[in-house]
Amino acid sequence: MSDRAMPQRAQRAIAECRRIAGMSEEVGGTTRRFLTPPVREVHALLHGRMEAIGMNVSVDAAGNLRGRWHPPAGRSKRLIIGSHIDTVPNAGAFDGILGVTLALECAEIAQELKLPLPIEIIAFSEEEGVRFGVPFIGSRAAAGRFDPALLKLKDADGATLDDAIRAFGLDPGGIEKAAIDEDALGFLEVHIEQGPVLEAEGLQVAAVTAIVGQTRHILTWTGHANHAGTTPMHLRRDALAGAAEWIVAVESLAQRTDGLVATVGHVDVEPNAGNVIAGAVRVSLDVRHADDAARKSAVDALLAQAETIAARRGLALQCARQMDQPAVPMDERLTAFLAEATEAAGLPVKLMPSGAGHDAMVMASRVPTAMLFLRSPGGLSHHPDETVLEEDVAAALGVCRKFLERLAAEVG
Repeated sequence: MSDRAMPQRAQRAIAECRRIAGMSEEVGGTTRRFLTPPVREVHALLHGRMEAIGMNVSVDAAGNLRGRWHPPAGRSKRLIIGSHIDTVPNAGAFDGILGVTLALECAEIAQELKLPLPIEIIAFSEEEGVRFGVPFIGSRAAAGRFDPALLKLKDADGATLDDAIRAFGLDPGGIEKAAIDEDALGFLEVHIEQGPVLEAEGLQVAAVTAIVGQTRHILTWTGHANHAGTTPMHLRRDALAGAAEWIVAVESLAQRTDGLVATVGHVDVEPNAGNVIAGAVRVSLDVRHADDAARKSAVDALLAQAETIAARRGLALQCARQMDQPAVPMDERLTAFLAEATEAAGLPVKLMPSGAGHDAMVMASRVPTAMLFLRSPGGLSHHPDETVLEEDVAAALGVCRKFLERLAAEVG
């Protein structure tokens, strides 16, 4: 098979993503939550594509669509490739679903090259956490990490997760059987970067080294609300001024620390009136780094600085941790294969962490996992204008081809 076929494959993968974008809960936009009616349309299209390339197709009890292909003289262990088919509200056409349409192309490439490498494609039913407030329902089930307590979760209409699964014609009692078996040698997810790094560096693809760890806190600053005109500056206990000083310190530390991102994205001010000194302010803190020790050190420093600022300004401070998610490294061997494949495809090798969570972070707990990013024009994602470049999709497919050849040679 010639590399000249890659542009045609890229065109088909992109066209399928755009077609699937029209399978939505709303007209004129793309919203597709866990096991809502449009998911049946997506399943029907992908089911047809899987069957057309000789795959055995099934839907597990968590709603994951799965296709398996075993070459005539193939090895027993298979490579799993996939991503998710659900979306955020008013989404773009490529987040998640591109990884599924590219998985289909990878299966065809393996067939045409007559590689002795069995392949399974998984179109995960849920990753975004929109309908039930908890992400990764599909990959949790596939990784054997599904907690049955999740079945009691309710959506905005009062339907439970159990209800949603049964309404789709599935039996939630069978979710345990969705866990992948020991015959899986690894998992590969291809995904748009959803950020600006590759574009800024003029690169098309990157091998992901780890999915960063994340810590979230809510900090409540309490001072004293009072009249803006009659309270002298030296007698104020302005909660907003204290929080603002600290927010600038958060940005400053992140700018000085390699690989760290730190964000204060939400501020709630009381009484939030133009002529009243702020009496209380609640702010969020989101800190991420691929190295857990670096992340913990940054969080400790920022919380200590908040205490210092509050004490100096006569403010009370409360800190409540909401999340402390460790970093998830990708498999070193498979990541090295991706780097070798990138070089063999004639592209510069770029290794980078992922600042966002993906199904790969869940699957890594079950099987060796690798992830390939491709460029996001404008760094834009979770937005209707999200797009990809045909040449980048073709480049990603070229890397995938070399990766499949390398992996087949290793296990052959």
